[in-house]
Amino acid sequence: MVKQFLLSFWHSLKLLPSAWLLLVQLLILLLAPFTNHSVANSAVSWTLSAIALLLVAKIMRTTTVYTTVTVISIAPALCLSIAVALGFDSKWMVISANLFEAFAYMYAAYGLSRYMFHDRYLTRDELFAAACVFTLMVWSFAFLYSACQAWDYHSFNLVQDTARSWLGLLYLSFSVQSGTGLSDIYPQADIARVIVSLQMFCGVMYLTLIVSRLIALQYIKHLPRSKDDDQ
Repeated sequence: MVKQFLLSFWHSLKLLPSAWLLLVQLLILLLAPFTNHSVANSAVSWTLSAIALLLVAKIMRTTTVYTTVTVISIAPALCLSIAVALGFDSKWMVISANLFEAFAYMYAAYGLSRYMFHDRYLTRDELFAAACVFTLMVWSFAFLYSACQAWDYHSFNLVQDTARSWLGLLYLSFSVQSGTGLSDIYPQADIARVIVSLQMFCGVMYLTLIVSRLIALQYIKHLPRSKDDDQ
């Protein structure tokens, strides 16, 4: 029974890895308010983050992105995040971990985007991939914000002289990426403003390229098939 379940899980993972990554990221988001108050809860959060990185590695292997770049980006991100989780949370360690994780997530978003642009028809996997590209970019910029805040404590406006939490930075990233502008967090340092500006640009390009691509694929899917398509 267990073996059958594991085989079924592995088969679904191979078919829709982006769907599982999206599920893990949403689970991390839902648990974020409860995972910063104890060591056990933080361990749960870190475990989910490690699973997300492994799923990123899986996605990057199944797309047109090269495996070598996958290893270069994922392996240091995992090792450094383990070190930070074990308490080696020096300034440079945190910055390095955040930068590698940001690169891994952004490169996975790039790989998924290329994957979607290679397909001719809209499938269920494309829908999950489109949502996953959005969340991957959100997480990537949230890690960049975290690295920026580790570099300069006053990168963002403080609350009672306290740095912004990870959930706060993730909220800022969702707000900027979606273009809603609902966040009460705003950049103060120049480098933070540059990163926010870049995410605004990426958010607009996401709507312009990815969403329009999905609409085009849906249109093509309902066109009458020609003899050339059958061949």
